Amino acid sequence: MIRVAAVGDIHLGPGQSGLLRPAFDTLGECADLLLLAGDLTRHGTREEARVVAGEVAGLAVPVVAVLGNHDYQSDQAPAVTEELTAAGVHVLEGEGVLLGINGTRVGIAGTKGFCGGFAGRCGSEFGEPEMKAFIRYTRSCADGLGRALNRLREDGSDLRIALTHFAPVPDTLAGEPLEIYPFLGSYLLAEAMDEAGADLAVHGHAHSGTEHGMTAGGIRVRNVAMPVIDRAFAVYHLSASGTGVHAAPPEMSWTVPPPAAWKR
Repeated sequence: MIRVAAVGDIHLGPGQSGLLRPAFDTLGECADLLLLAGDLTRHGTREEARVVAGEVAGLAVPVVAVLGNHDYQSDQAPAVTEELTAAGVHVLEGEGVLLGINGTRVGIAGTKGFCGGFAGRCGSEFGEPEMKAFIRYTRSCADGLGRALNRLREDGSDLRIALTHFAPVPDTLAGEPLEIYPFLGSYLLAEAMDEAGADLAVHGHAHSGTEHGMTAGGIRVRNVAMPVIDRAFAVYHLSASGTGVHAAPPEMSWTVPPPAAWKR
C-alpha cells in the first residue's frame, strides 16, 4: 500500500513562510510521497517560489510537482522551477519520474495541462489561428502527459499517477459555474490518461469543485485544490494489487488557515 499525500493551489507568497511546514513535517508518519498540483505561488515570482521551496525542502518524503497558471503569471516559470528544483522537488512538464517506495516502483507523470472544455462542449482546432493555437497547446500538454505515462510503463513502474493542474474530467468541477468549465480543464487530458493507463489522477485549479471523479476509462480522479480538501494535504492509499484508491482518515492531515485570498 502506497500512501499518496497531495495538495494544490496553496498560493504562497511573502509573509507566509512556515504556514504549511508544521503539517508537512508530519508527512513521514502518514505518507510516502507528496504531490503538489500547481498554483504553488500567487504571481509566479522567484521570491514567492523561495517561500514554497522553504516549506518543502528536506521533507521526509519525495516531493513531485507541476506548475499552475499562477506560477506562469510573471513570465518567470523557469525561475520558479529552478527554486523548487534546488529544494529537491521533481518539477514535471511532459515528463515522468520513477520513485522506489517500499519496494514498489511508483511513476508520476506530470503536466500543467490547459483549457478547452469537455466532450460535447469543447473547443476545437478550427477557425482563427488564435483558436487553433489555443487548442493545439492543450493537445500538446495532453500528448506530453501520455508519452510520459507510456515511458513509465515501459520502465517497469508498478503504479502510475497522472499529476496535472487543470482538470481532466468535469466530475471534479461540480460546484463551479458551468460557464467556466471550458477554462478549468480539458477532456484531452483524460483521453491521454485512459489511453496510456494510470492508477490515479490528481489535479487542482477548481477551487469550488468536488474532490472525487473518474475518467471514462475508470481512472479515479481527485481534485486536491486546498479550498476543496480544506486541509494542508489529503492522503490516498493506492494499492499495487489493483484494489483501488482509498482516502486516509482526515485526522492524518492538519487543517491550516487559508491564504487571505484564493484566486484561480
